[in-house]
Amino acid sequence: MNFLRGVMGGQSAGPQHTEAETIQKLCDRVASSTLLDDRRNAVRALKSLSKKYRLEVGIQAMEHLIHVLQTDRSDSEIIGYALDTLYNIISNDEEEEVEENSTRQSEDLGSQFTEIFIKQPENVTLLLSLLEEFDFHVRWPGVKLLTSLLKQLGPQVQQIILVSPMGVSRLMDLLADSREVIRNDGVLLLQALTRSNGAIQKIVAFENAFERLLDIITEEGNSDGGIVVEDCLILLQNLLKNNNSNQNFFKEGSYIQRMKPWFHVGDENSGWSAQKVTNLHVMLQLVRVLVSPTNPPGATSSCQKAMFQCGLLQQLCTILMATGVPADILTETINTVSEVIRGYQVNQDYFASVNAPSNPPRPAIVVLLMSMVNERQPFVLRCAVLYCFQCFLYKNQKGQGEIVSTLLPSTIDATGNSVSAGQLLCGGLFSTDSLSNWCAAVALAHALQENATQKEQLLRVQLATSIGNPPVSLLQQCTNILSQGSKIQTRVGLLMLLCTWLSNCPIAVTHFLHNSANVPFLTGQIAENLGEEEQLVQGLCALLLGISIYFNDNSLESYMKEKLKQLIEKRIGKENFIEKLGFISKHELYSRASQKPQPNFPSPEYMIFDHEFTKLVKELEGVITKAIYKSSEEDKKEEEVKKTLEQHDSIVTHYKNMIREQDLQLEELKQQISTLKCQNEQLQTAVTQQVSQIQQHKDQYNLLKVQLGKDNQHQGSYSDGTQVNGVQPEEVGRLREEIEELKSNQELLQSQLAEKDSLIENLKSSQASPGANEQSSATASARDSEQIAELKQELATLKSQLNSQSVEITRLQTEKQELLRKTETFAKSAPAPGEGEAGTAAKTTDVEGRLSALLQETKELKSEIKALSEERSAIKEQLDASNSTIAILQNEKNKLEMDVTDSKKEQDDLLVLLADQDQKIFSLKNKLKELGHPVEEEDELESGDQDDEEDEDEDDGKDQGPI
Repeated sequence: MNFLRGVMGGQSAGPQHTEAETIQKLCDRVASSTLLDDRRNAVRALKSLSKKYRLEVGIQAMEHLIHVLQTDRSDSEIIGYALDTLYNIISNDEEEEVEENSTRQSEDLGSQFTEIFIKQPENVTLLLSLLEEFDFHVRWPGVKLLTSLLKQLGPQVQQIILVSPMGVSRLMDLLADSREVIRNDGVLLLQALTRSNGAIQKIVAFENAFERLLDIITEEGNSDGGIVVEDCLILLQNLLKNNNSNQNFFKEGSYIQRMKPWFHVGDENSGWSAQKVTNLHVMLQLVRVLVSPTNPPGATSSCQKAMFQCGLLQQLCTILMATGVPADILTETINTVSEVIRGYQVNQDYFASVNAPSNPPRPAIVVLLMSMVNERQPFVLRCAVLYCFQCFLYKNQKGQGEIVSTLLPSTIDATGNSVSAGQLLCGGLFSTDSLSNWCAAVALAHALQENATQKEQLLRVQLATSIGNPPVSLLQQCTNILSQGSKIQTRVGLLMLLCTWLSNCPIAVTHFLHNSANVPFLTGQIAENLGEEEQLVQGLCALLLGISIYFNDNSLESYMKEKLKQLIEKRIGKENFIEKLGFISKHELYSRASQKPQPNFPSPEYMIFDHEFTKLVKELEGVITKAIYKSSEEDKKEEEVKKTLEQHDSIVTHYKNMIREQDLQLEELKQQISTLKCQNEQLQTAVTQQVSQIQQHKDQYNLLKVQLGKDNQHQGSYSDGTQVNGVQPEEVGRLREEIEELKSNQELLQSQLAEKDSLIENLKSSQASPGANEQSSATASARDSEQIAELKQELATLKSQLNSQSVEITRLQTEKQELLRKTETFAKSAPAPGEGEAGTAAKTTDVEGRLSALLQETKELKSEIKALSEERSAIKEQLDASNSTIAILQNEKNKLEMDVTDSKKEQDDLLVLLADQDQKIFSLKNKLKELGHPVEEEDELESGDQDDEEDEDEDDGKDQGPI
């Protein structure tokens, strides 16, 4: 305030003194008048004076105007006058010219008044609340005033708005205003608000700013729109530049796809107005913001992918090859395409396939290179083409190989109808234009960057220098031009190419040293005391000689490492050599080139260093210095260490591959286990169904046995016979022995199954921890393989034993059938003299039919059990392959127990049935005797023997049932 009073006091008296009094009276009216009309008229008068008497009105009226904003909000007219007056005081836009002696004093009036206004943060908050008013006379001057405050003291006002509740959201509503003037000024306000403030940029972006701005750009006609489109694009730049969060939000919101219509330029050549050129220029810069090399690599690659998928890259290439495009748009399009394809293989491959609309069609790369080596083209265009070529080859070994292959003898077009990229580079490398020499050398160096294969391939290139002379290699021709003393720019370009070519390529070093003139030339250049202009060439020669030492494989006896070091010490001196080597990084243009990949130079004479070459210098300067001072013994030790490290790396690689293979095998086994588990569950369901069916058959079988028992109660007592349907006691004893043997075999199998269960549990516990290191993993794998093999062998033994049990059961079934047949034969041979005998025969026939039915059911059960056994065997084989034999062995054990139990039950039931039949037959014989029918003695003897046998059975335990 004192400053302002001093400025006011320094002005001359006279009319201004009268105006000061008028302003004072108006301020008094604003402060003291009780009528709203009087205050409104006073504020209107202050507004009319504020432009011409800015200082006086600002000093005396600002406090009163702020008070009006606070107290008279109900009257939009007086609020509008107050805002306009404050805008005239603070803004410098319409400041009239004043005399030179007072210009400096008035320049800071805007910032001074802004500082007074924002000294109370409540004033800015008040202004934000007024922006919510829809009345045009309040909202529009409020927008202009806040914009002016941001222009004067942006960071301070930004901080106040940032901490104000809903401050940014209120300003975002301006973009939705239907009145274009407010909407357009709202865009300008947001431009000033978002400048260099990442926090506000994020808030604005998440308040749906991208959607609204892109809608405005589309409504205004995209690139054909007016200055409003430009303002929206600049605001988008503010939101996206150096803001990774907003860039990611822009990409994920699919807003990149909405950028494609911007670049539909049409076929007409007359539609390039100045505003359209400006709009397209900013649009291209906005694309570059998203794919800038300074962004995080992951974010850049994802944006590059999206630009290819939505067709944006294809649209840019269309502009690139179109005719009638203004030079500055063409240049910026080339730079944009460069960064869209840089380091992203898919986009690089697409760019390699683009052809120019010529007859015959030529690749876009060839067309661009023709412009680069043409000295008539604008300098900025040639720089853009070089950058595009560098980005095409960046981390693109496929593209590098294609470029180098165009120089090889087998791929050169013999007809000469078309020119290749390699031929253009060679033509530029050896032309009379030094800028073409430099650009071609740098472009060719990028074709060799970090690609040892192409460095070796380029050694095969032969050049025909003149008619009648033998061809010389490209490497030799480069050194020949160096020795001819050409321009500094040409020599620097060739030296950068040679340094890139020879680094990390011992074969190229050998070829270079094979020419006996190269080393003397380099030492002569380094040893001379030349002017400052030649110091850079000396430094590059020192770097080239250092590379020849560091990457030397000692294959040439005359130019081994130690001999070259001795030569440097004698001819140059180690200290002098290191000093000359340091000239490179100390050059004033070195740091400029190392900042950004794009070759952006104000004029051709500044084109000295390439960005990638500065990285190479930084990498090699230290190691070459160490190599110069190392002794031969240290070199030998270093080589031994390198060999040891290589061996160690090979061992580590071997183990890594082994671990990788084991991981793959483990994943396959896990997949097999999951598949087999599913199959096992399905088969378990089928087995459950079969078991239920078997149980039903058993129930039917037991029911028939009960019915047979009831029938036996009505028969006579023939239990004293000595023969059971023709079966001798010896056969029954033998059957019992076989049943006992089956029981012992079952117990043996159960013990073996228990051992296998414990072994499987051990295997599971060992597989639960898949190994802490490679050696333990390999040992466990071998041990598991041996145990699995043993399990397979033992399972085969169990299967053979099961098969033998099945054969035995089959034999017993056959003997049972034989017994039934004998019973049937005897029944047929017995006479039937009376009705009782006929009824007995009928009952016997009924029993025989039931026995036949039971036999048939038994056969069906056996076939079903056999089918289940085959299915379970298949499951066993699959689970053995995946080390999961637990469930299968358990099923086998249950199967054996079931078969043995069923066999025992069937034998017991058979013996019971045979005993019943014998009782019936014996009863029939007694009846025959009572009736007086003669019975043969042989039958009686057999009956007596049978009776003795029955007595023995009763003494042994009476296990044949009731007699």
